[in-house]
Amino acid sequence: MQPAPPPQVVPFLRTAAAYAWRVLVVGALVYSLFAVLGRFHEIGVAVFLGLVITALLRPVADIVARGLPRPLAVALTLLGGIALVLGVLALVGEAVANDRTTLVREFRQGIERIETWLERPPFRLNPEALSDVQERIGRFLSSHRSTLVSEAVSGAHKLVAVLTTLALALFSSVFFIHSGDRQWAWFTGQLPVSVRDRVGIGGRAAWRTFTGYTHGIVLVAAVNAVLVGVALWLLGVPLAVPLALLEFMAAFVPLIGSPIALAVAAVVALASKGPLVAAIVVGLIVVIGQIEGHLLHPLVMSWAVRLHPLVVAISVIAGSIAAGVVGAVVAVPLVSVVWAVYIALREARRATEGEAGAGEAGTGVSV
Repeated sequence: MQPAPPPQVVPFLRTAAAYAWRVLVVGALVYSLFAVLGRFHEIGVAVFLGLVITALLRPVADIVARGLPRPLAVALTLLGGIALVLGVLALVGEAVANDRTTLVREFRQGIERIETWLERPPFRLNPEALSDVQERIGRFLSSHRSTLVSEAVSGAHKLVAVLTTLALALFSSVFFIHSGDRQWAWFTGQLPVSVRDRVGIGGRAAWRTFTGYTHGIVLVAAVNAVLVGVALWLLGVPLAVPLALLEFMAAFVPLIGSPIALAVAAVVALASKGPLVAAIVVGLIVVIGQIEGHLLHPLVMSWAVRLHPLVVAISVIAGSIAAGVVGAVVAVPLVSVVWAVYIALREARRATEGEAGAGEAGTGVSV
């Protein structure tokens, strides 16, 4: 009697199982990578900032190097960039110092206006409740003074860590700008010959996408900051320059950064100029969001991989959950680079298969 043949596995199930274990392996590798980066996140952030500085300043260094030795051109470019950043910070500090007295007075008057506004319809809050809240805040600060001091000391340690990260980023950018191509060539030379070409293709696609994204997001942030600064200045809102700088920094977090920064500007406008100006600032949030989403990003981000807004939103949220603000900033360029590498390798594989098919067709014999 013949034994029963083994049951046949459905082809779909066999294919799904094959992809499932591969996905599990890739997921384990990605998790391990993020675990290592989380353990040494200062180094990861420093290298990322070094790459950002390189993407911004290497074209300038290449131009300067046409007339000067390469080391001198790199030094002059970095010193010029540092001077530009320090000049902007000095401008913001001077603006804050000049507006400090006026701002304190306007804020006190603005808080009184807000309290009066909350006491009227439709809120009808009890004035005693508002004064009780202020007293509770004062008692809380007095009773938790030691905790606040310890937090300030902890903040000092964090400041040292931030300065160390910035120093490492600047140190890394010196070598990336000066001889990054030679470093990449050395790295690919250590790999097996069978994967060297694919790594080279993926690396070129990754750097092209990263530089395009970096240039694009800096341009978008600069345009947003100028629009916000001019609008706040025309409305007479104090601290227009610092708020414009806040908008510039927040624009590096796509979709949610600009609304948050403009919400801060709306609070300042509400406290200093009243509800009407605050409402205009809220309208400014909508206008700048439309300009950024429908004009700036389609024009500027065509230099890099253009991602669907849903992918951008999920990436930002996932990055913020994984690594806070740093993760929210890094998430979108990381996803863009990964997708660009995948597209480049897929096109290279298709080109290779096409050449192989053409070669086999060319060697065929017709009868």
